[in-house]
Amino acid sequence: MTSTAAHPSSAEAVALADRIGELLACMRSAEAELGALLVEIEQRGVMELFGYRSAARLLEHLGDVPKPAAERLVRRARLLNPGRNLDGTPIPALAPAIGAAARAGRLSNPMIDVITGVLAEVPCEHRDSAEANLLTFAAEAGHKQVAALGARILAHLVPDGAEPDDTEPVIPPRELFLRRKRSGVWELNGRFDDETGTRASALLDALAERRSSDDGPDHRSLPQRYGDAFSDAMDLALNSPDLPMQAGERAHVMVAVSLQDLKSGVGKATLGDTGEMSAAEARVHACDAMIIPAVLGDKSEPLNLGRFRRLISAGLRRALFLRDRGCAFPGCHRPPRHCQGHHIRHWADGGPTDLGNLVLMCAHHHRLLHRSGWEVRIAADGLPEFLPPVFIDKRRKPRRNNLHEPLPFAA
Repeated sequence: MTSTAAHPSSAEAVALADRIGELLACMRSAEAELGALLVEIEQRGVMELFGYRSAARLLEHLGDVPKPAAERLVRRARLLNPGRNLDGTPIPALAPAIGAAARAGRLSNPMIDVITGVLAEVPCEHRDSAEANLLTFAAEAGHKQVAALGARILAHLVPDGAEPDDTEPVIPPRELFLRRKRSGVWELNGRFDDETGTRASALLDALAERRSSDDGPDHRSLPQRYGDAFSDAMDLALNSPDLPMQAGERAHVMVAVSLQDLKSGVGKATLGDTGEMSAAEARVHACDAMIIPAVLGDKSEPLNLGRFRRLISAGLRRALFLRDRGCAFPGCHRPPRHCQGHHIRHWADGGPTDLGNLVLMCAHHHRLLHRSGWEVRIAADGLPEFLPPVFIDKRRKPRRNNLHEPLPFAA
């Protein structure tokens, strides 16, 4: 007699399988909706809404999602949902029909990745028909079979693959072009000999390493990291004691801002001769940067001309270096030479320039502190500690940076 204890009835198996299918559809639909929401947040401005650089970083904090998974989810969502360029012009979705099927819970992530990978290589004029064929086949086949169909489609539409670049590289002379556009964005391009390019690459590579700290892993693209590295290189060069004099002074930039705008952080400031920055950005730089603020009254009369190096003396700066040992933000590894002195209570609001009101911070975390819900204070033991925003930790438990080596004192 054959036992049936280990063999559920057909109806039972179908019911269980159906339930698994329902749950998978819910999970897939929810993830697709989450991706669409993150793309919308990117378009509205994740920096303006939350103070974070990217939607993936926000997701990582809010959902305790590992960095690779958060990046994959956002990257996948950009392909399935329409977006916008910086100038506001729309960016059509690569695979809108796949996006609709994903939101309905009908496609797994491997299936979505296979289809979008194929569509990215299909010529634009054939993309809609290829998407329809792949989506139809996906309803009755697994992602491996769909990948095989995609390979056949590409072999038919793009038989020779991408055209190889056989041109010989030409060593350019040293030329640099720097131009300011009406929007206030500066464009930089140039050509250099191999030696200069190699030295520039080594410098930027060192400054463009990914950051990791308690505000989340670094999801900047390589061009973004190089752009920030170039800005850091400018700060290091301007801080050099060997910098040539210009009109009898070391190189600096003057910012003119009204006292009311500087205090509120709302409004505009004049940067140099022709530039412009927000008053909030002026507050960031006014803490301790190579920018000297000229504070103006109601009739544009100068009320205060900030002193060079933003009121922090060389001795006080050394004390900051010794105490904080680098950027004090939790998890940041930046050394002191890459940091600025931040006034905990802003000097424009009457905050004193002393060790109890200063903290050493890199440019990235300095801006994050001004723009997000993070706060810093000096604890009872005289060391800085940071309170995260409520959307990261509702208890706002204080955090410290324990990455920097303490000074070696003899017992």
